[in-house]
Amino acid sequence: MNVILSIGVLVFTAFVLGELAEKIKLPKISGYILAGILLNPDVTGIMNNEFVVHTDPLLTIALSFITFSIGGSLSASNLKATGKTVLWLTLSESIFAFLSVFVFMALWLYFFSNVYSSIYIIIAISLLLASLAAPTDPSATLAVIHEYKAKGPVSSAMLQIAAFDDIVGIIIYTLVAAFAPFFLGNHDIQLGTKLADMGMDILFALLIGAAIGLLFYFIVKMVKKETEGSLIVLTFGLILFAYGISDYFGFESLLASMALGAVVTNFNPMADKIFKLIERYTDELIFVIFFSLSGLHLQLSSVAGSVLLIAIYIVARAIGKYGGIFVSSSILNTDPKIKKFAAGGLIPQGGIVIGLSILLTKDPEYVSIGSLIIGVVIGAALIHEISGPLISRLTLKKAEEI
Repeated sequence: MNVILSIGVLVFTAFVLGELAEKIKLPKISGYILAGILLNPDVTGIMNNEFVVHTDPLLTIALSFITFSIGGSLSASNLKATGKTVLWLTLSESIFAFLSVFVFMALWLYFFSNVYSSIYIIIAISLLLASLAAPTDPSATLAVIHEYKAKGPVSSAMLQIAAFDDIVGIIIYTLVAAFAPFFLGNHDIQLGTKLADMGMDILFALLIGAAIGLLFYFIVKMVKKETEGSLIVLTFGLILFAYGISDYFGFESLLASMALGAVVTNFNPMADKIFKLIERYTDELIFVIFFSLSGLHLQLSSVAGSVLLIAIYIVARAIGKYGGIFVSSSILNTDPKIKKFAAGGLIPQGGIVIGLSILLTKDPEYVSIGSLIIGVVIGAALIHEISGPLISRLTLKKAEEI
């Protein structure tokens, strides 16, 4: 099957299953993800691995649009009202998720598993898996919010926390990845260098996104009669421009497109029109492409043998997310709905976490445990991608925001 035909089959299958999912009261993206899994080379083999590799640019384009929209949720007026609270909620749920996964994993591997006899290796594995527990995949939550037109404090808090906890997650991961080799016998750790590199990556990605956002502002000010078509084209081009420049220099590209969205929503006089155009004309296509390809890219063959650890990771991470939101909300005396429901939109996980785990397997320091880490992460991503949209929808329905 050639590439174009394969894309057609994928998009059509995803659309049909999305419509069927809607008929049985499930979010459409559940159908999109299922389509990708059904066509996965490890399941039916209808799509081959070569095609999966060729779809990387499509997945990147879709993800850059999604992170741009998430950045658009970070308006100054919202942040002024809730920014401090959101920051504390984010830190709390991220750290609780990290600690919960670390404790559960370490206890299981030490007391109930006979695979690793060294306490140092157990600590290293537990730390690395815990460091990947903080980030959320906000794309699933965003898709559900857009599909059901959800509005309210819970929806807003979900998106803002999900946007910030990716940054917190990258920081936690970088710290742990730099320090964990100590437990594997490498005592020559350059933690300062790693931290400096991470800081530069994040800073320059944000600056690139902000600079492209200002360019967008000046273009709109100079050309005042933008049609809807030309505005979509301009938005499309600048999103990819911001992502592409950041990627070219090796910075955190998703943060660049997120920063672009934040600058547009706060400074661009046509911000409302831009985001409404994206939601009206491109959202469904972007979500069909992204979630079907996410299901297609899952390397299901690496999951075998890690089922128990995957279950522990998922449960421990959920405990951490819900516990972190509950505790910090109680201390901050936030809206009772946020305290009760906000964690429901933080369960989905994929994208950035899979990328970080792949980086880990390429690091020579982690050759001995890399396959275990990626097996757990991909297995958990599979469950999270299927259950995440359902949990988000149920949570928003209970919060009476659908």
